[in-house]
Amino acid sequence: MTDPVTVTRTPRAATLRKQEAILAEAERQFARYGFEGVSLDSIAAVLDLSRQNLLYHWPSKEELYRAVLDSVMGEWMANMTAITEADEPQAAIQTYVDVKLRFSRERPSGNAVFTREIMAGAPRYQDVLKVQVMPLLHADVDRFEGWADAGLIRRVDFTHLMFLIWSSTQAYADLGPQFSLYMGKPHLDDEDFERARELITSLIWRSLKP
Repeated sequence: MTDPVTVTRTPRAATLRKQEAILAEAERQFARYGFEGVSLDSIAAVLDLSRQNLLYHWPSKEELYRAVLDSVMGEWMANMTAITEADEPQAAIQTYVDVKLRFSRERPSGNAVFTREIMAGAPRYQDVLKVQVMPLLHADVDRFEGWADAGLIRRVDFTHLMFLIWSSTQAYADLGPQFSLYMGKPHLDDEDFERARELITSLIWRSLKP
């Protein structure tokens, strides 16, 4: 007797669009109010969905929250290979900072959700960070160590160098509204991000230049 064949159905376009809308609204609310300040009802209400309809796609608020973080993490990880794949350090730093700033600008709500989770000690996402981010961090540090061994850069604490790059670029997502307020404008524009990219890249490279 043969085993029954399991058929995997591809979600319909309408279903995918609905899931994308739910994720986008969940990301916006989690960014603004935090995990505790959001309910499935508040997300469903904005989208004109019933609670049961939303639960059909994500059985709990915890699973929806992790889905948002998975989406943010997936996009971030897909663009964070500039250092490990580069042949020389200066170009690697330029590309890495550019990608990180662009992510901060294009997905501020996702960055805000991620920052809230990290600031709380990652109680709901620590397992993913250990599995995905830590190996990437170690790979970047090893790459810098190799360049230092080859005399291409000055040796510094490369782990803290990565923390410095992360924090300086992340600030343009977390503190963007504050920066624009101090600059007397409604929001940061292309020129602001370009100036930030040039300055951050220049400062980091000067600290590493042999």
